Amino acid sequence: MLYRSRRLEALLGSPLGSVSYAELAALVDNPEAAEAEDLDYKREVTADDDKKKEEFAKDLTAFANHVGGVLIVGMAEARGVPSKVMDTDLSDQLRRHLQQVVAANTAPPVRFDMRAVPNPHPEAGGRGLLLIMVPRSPHGPHAVTAPPTTPTQKALRYPRRAASKTDWLSETDVATAYQRRFAAGADRSARLDTVERELLSALPPNGYPYLIVALTPEIPGEMVMNGESIGRYRTELQGVSLLIQEEDAFTTIRVGSRRLIATDGYPEGMRHHSHCELHRDGSGTFAQRVPLRIRGIGSQRVTWLPPDMVVWMLMAALNILALHARDRAGATGTALIRAALVQQRPEHPVDPDLLVSPFPLIIDYGADEVPLSTQSCTYADGGAVALLDDLAIEGPALVQATSRLTDEIVQAFGVAEALPITPAGELRRAGWGTPLRSAMTEWARAHGINVVNA
Repeated sequence: MLYRSRRLEALLGSPLGSVSYAELAALVDNPEAAEAEDLDYKREVTADDDKKKEEFAKDLTAFANHVGGVLIVGMAEARGVPSKVMDTDLSDQLRRHLQQVVAANTAPPVRFDMRAVPNPHPEAGGRGLLLIMVPRSPHGPHAVTAPPTTPTQKALRYPRRAASKTDWLSETDVATAYQRRFAAGADRSARLDTVERELLSALPPNGYPYLIVALTPEIPGEMVMNGESIGRYRTELQGVSLLIQEEDAFTTIRVGSRRLIATDGYPEGMRHHSHCELHRDGSGTFAQRVPLRIRGIGSQRVTWLPPDMVVWMLMAALNILALHARDRAGATGTALIRAALVQQRPEHPVDPDLLVSPFPLIIDYGADEVPLSTQSCTYADGGAVALLDDLAIEGPALVQATSRLTDEIVQAFGVAEALPITPAGELRRAGWGTPLRSAMTEWARAHGINVVNA
């Protein structure tokens, strides 16, 4: 879902993505459910003439230009309070039409979700309530571009939700909104750099390769941090699987500056080590030490890493960070992501001021397989933007984002693509080594991910 609201979820009793028909119908005559800056009701929305198209585009744009909100279609209201359920059309044809209306009559196009909530009564005929959910947009201000159907002195047609009504942005409001749009993009990139840099400073300079993933949400949230919530988070994180189809979990969870810090393993030892920082605004970073594998190629010794290990670790890290952003912080929208495979130069065991050069790092399947890398690399990264909800769900969209990032990482080693997964969100069974092949195939099939053998 693009939009989440703690206030509305508390009012409804369920998340917007799962609220039932009965829960929505229970809003009738509830004064606390009155129309507000984030909530509106309509008996029906057809948008089948110019005036109705303009009105519908205006309603959604007003939410996007303010704090976001939900339009419940199929509900009558009296003085703003829902008064009667008036089931509406839920057909795919209507929903496609509404998508087209908004795309054609707003600029830049307003993003929104629709969810049909059918009336469960056997004689309802497929009708019910339609939820239209609009997040606050970082790409505002959005304008209504539909030709005005009534005379207006407003040359600027930028609506904004105000309490339970709609008003219009002034020229100063519009200029300020544009400045915030451009500043937000720069701020998000800067925020990603900051959280990644803070993570790097926490890692020991031991020469081990680390896979590092950093994520920052488009629309930040606010994680509650108090004694009760920290106890709940600690229990949650101690049950998180650090790798797909594995039982390893965080062993230590502590409070840091505006963040939770979760670790496992042994930073200075030979065994696995993970370090995760989960920030209050929904940003997060996750570093996992890559298992050390050394072998000789001719007279040279190298550290090698199979591509399926990169995919495996990266996919799990993305999912963990997205779940934090969405569920603990309540962040929404897209996420800016960076993943990097980093080989640190280790400190000298006697003199910390001296650094020891590590063995070259390559992407390979090992001595018994065809070598992949054409060159070694000490730092390789990839970047992407993806919907938080897609990353928080184990499914094809998570695989797609992982494919984009992994391909960019392995290309720094002279490898054209990461064969274990495809950009279409499929799992290539032949691309996985024997240790992971069966478990990952089973996982993919259980989560609706297509498995191909080629």
